Amino acid sequence: MSSGTAPQPAVRRRRPVPGTPVRIGLLGCGTVGQGLVRTIAEQQATIARASGHPVHIGPILVRDLSRSRPGVDPSLLTTDPDRVLGDPDLDVLVEVMGGLDPTLGLLRRALEAGVPVVTANKQLIARHGPELLALAASTGSELRFEASACAAIPVIKVLRESLLAAEIRGVTGIVNGTTNYILTEMSRGGLDYDTALRQAQELGYAEADPSEDVGGADAAAKMAILSSIAFHTRVHFDDVPHEGIDGLQREDLETARDLGFVVKLLGVARLEDGAISVRVHPALVPYRHRLAAVGGPDNAVLLESDTVREIMLVGPGAGGVETASAVLADVMSILGTGEGSFLHNALVDAGRPLMPAGEVTSAFYVRLKVQDRPGVLARVASIVAEEGLSIRSVIQRGEGDRARLVLVTHRGREARMQAALARIAALDDMRDAPVVLRVIGSGEGD
Repeated sequence: MSSGTAPQPAVRRRRPVPGTPVRIGLLGCGTVGQGLVRTIAEQQATIARASGHPVHIGPILVRDLSRSRPGVDPSLLTTDPDRVLGDPDLDVLVEVMGGLDPTLGLLRRALEAGVPVVTANKQLIARHGPELLALAASTGSELRFEASACAAIPVIKVLRESLLAAEIRGVTGIVNGTTNYILTEMSRGGLDYDTALRQAQELGYAEADPSEDVGGADAAAKMAILSSIAFHTRVHFDDVPHEGIDGLQREDLETARDLGFVVKLLGVARLEDGAISVRVHPALVPYRHRLAAVGGPDNAVLLESDTVREIMLVGPGAGGVETASAVLADVMSILGTGEGSFLHNALVDAGRPLMPAGEVTSAFYVRLKVQDRPGVLARVASIVAEEGLSIRSVIQRGEGDRARLVLVTHRGREARMQAALARIAALDDMRDAPVVLRVIGSGEGD
């Protein structure tokens, strides 16, 4: 995830002697933090047997001491970062507080002291991962972040270890459980967007402010992390164009179903002609596709390679206990293996360029509301053809003095489709703004 050669270690913290207790400092004690505390308490014997150490939670940094945290010893809580980072017995620091400030500074401080760090903070890694990885390498420490993408699904571990020798060609995933739940309820349950979102919030799948999820930013951060590792090239959060589901209409999900598709919010990353494209957007997925059957709050990541063809990982992508299990797995890896190949692999940079957004190719679904009069379809089809795109199928339905046109195209360049849409939107026949969704699994190499 970073270019250049990793600096030589300057500080090397003493690793715990096998069999001795290990203390974990914790930044944050919300849903995930409490899940971690509870899991360690309930599985002490298993953890000690697997890691070679009794593991104990040490000081816990929180913002508010007055909040109730069932199962957490109040004497461990503090609002003073120095009590956690300055603990002389600190062996591993776990960060589940989220955000960039003051989190970034606290993690820098720990790594500078040679303390291994485990984090679930996707936005932090997507924006500052290379800097923190380089800092960890310079002090002989470690930075692990399995829980930052898809929670309990070990996709980062698979990419950096099991598939290290495979040339990954594509990473396609449902990497946000909130949006997958909403789209599942809209598609299967016939709910409108607002009702499905409210239901997701009531069940704890969506935050009170769901904008990062439904707007696509959460998925974009995860795809920046996954594509950086998969393609050995630095991909920053800002490099990932993203669209959310908050503008989707139920009629588009219904039309997609009639055409044999289901709508999913997808992260799509591909290596083509030596360049990388990464994006997040709603997409039509054919029913026969493996990702189509993944419903509810589950996540799934499809990895493509010439050597192993396709591997799909499916499981819970969110939840306190689920995320805590990924955090704990990273802690145990640190205790069991020490630093080594992971840091080296994460710092390798193949220097592959990012493909300009307009050069990315896809098949497209386009819905148009037009005046119902002769010649409209012909004018639209003419524009599409002039922009070098080919129409695969057309649905035309009358709605009083208006008509709904739905076009599905063969694969074409994004820039050509955007140019066609701009010209179509300017026609006098148009009665609403065009709606466009990408289509995957069309059998044309996507």
